[in-house]
Amino acid sequence: MKNMLWVTVAVAGMMVSTGCTNWEQKYKGLDVEHQNLKGLYDNCTASLDSSSAEKAQLGQQLSQSQKTIDELQKQIGSGAKPADKATGFEGMDVAFDAKAGTITVTLSNEILFTPGQATLRKSEISELDKIHSVLQQRYAGKGIDVVGHTDTDPIQKSAKLWKDNWELSAERALTVLRYMVSHGTPAKEIRAVACGESRPVSPNSSAAGKAKNRRVEVVVHMR
Repeated sequence: MKNMLWVTVAVAGMMVSTGCTNWEQKYKGLDVEHQNLKGLYDNCTASLDSSSAEKAQLGQQLSQSQKTIDELQKQIGSGAKPADKATGFEGMDVAFDAKAGTITVTLSNEILFTPGQATLRKSEISELDKIHSVLQQRYAGKGIDVVGHTDTDPIQKSAKLWKDNWELSAERALTVLRYMVSHGTPAKEIRAVACGESRPVSPNSSAAGKAKNRRVEVVVHMR
């Protein structure tokens, strides 16, 4: 009888001991889970705070950009200043689009390239230097597109170099982009775009029209 009582007590002790161990393990597991969830919560809170700050900063930048756009529209629309003087690109071919929030400076390919080529005529191009200077002084941080255009004439004399007008316009845009970057325009703010013959500004039925279509545009995105 005593032996049976001893066995019963021993078994009960083991059950209590095992139960304590299980609860301790569960507690540790829950504590780890709690700490992980707390870490995730803290990270989410920090991200939200950062996003709110970035949102506020972007809002201020957009507001300032819109003020600049409105002021340019007022000056140009009223005739107080022509587009080139109002935007700072004085003496250049400039178009301002208030709705799109863009300033477009157009350079004739005759200024930049020899026919059928994508290498600059000279190692230093004063027009590009001026554009770069104005961008740094008045439009720092704005997005910039360098857009290449051609006329509709098929590639003939330089067919070994370019597959078509798309490729020629792309290489010319890249050449201007590289020039701007080498003179200090931040690479993260500028990109090259190729349009080939797809966006003419004049009929390609005359030599004068084709000359106008062969161009490179530097587009400043105000927003």
